[in-house]
Amino acid sequence: MIRKLLVNLAVDDIANAVKSELDAGTDPKVILKALTEGMDEVGKLYEKMEYYLTELVLAGETMKEAFKVLQPHLKPEEEGSKQAVVVATVKGDNHDIGKNILASMLMSSGFNVLDLGTNVSEKEIVKAVKESGAKVLALSSLLTLTAPEIATVDKALKDAGIRKKVKMIVGGAPLNMQLAKKLGADDYADDAIAGVKHIKQLVAS
Repeated sequence: MIRKLLVNLAVDDIANAVKSELDAGTDPKVILKALTEGMDEVGKLYEKMEYYLTELVLAGETMKEAFKVLQPHLKPEEEGSKQAVVVATVKGDNHDIGKNILASMLMSSGFNVLDLGTNVSEKEIVKAVKESGAKVLALSSLLTLTAPEIATVDKALKDAGIRKKVKMIVGGAPLNMQLAKKLGADDYADDAIAGVKHIKQLVAS
């Protein structure tokens, strides 16, 4: 049922459904698995072009509502002590749709996501990477004029002596793989679905 609610984008009903399952004694891990399967299904529908950006955004919101109820019941190892991933939209940019979808999908895949929000300075990003020990940093830039901030973050990580410890993946309308590499990133993804796949590969490499 939880999986179906997520696939059907039932943003207003999912929190109560998760609460009912928990009250009935359902293992939080089972609920997390259902949410993950639901998000995977949404990803497949998006790839088949049966779902579009609007549905992805709604799925991300639905996932977030479910997580608010579920998270306190998850032990750290279930939550995905797998890996920490720092997610942020760069300084000067307040767009967060793509970042929010990515964060929700990473959470459902068991990652420990540190979402720093939008308009985030390189200092804040470096601090978060240092403190979390994250292996992956995912940056979003939706405006052409904010894309150079990626290079600023790259330099700041180098200056802090931690650039080699973290893989940087970027995404957003003005970017492509060539520009991403030029700005100092390790990888590029053109949407949140690809982003999750790439981040899994980066963590494994």
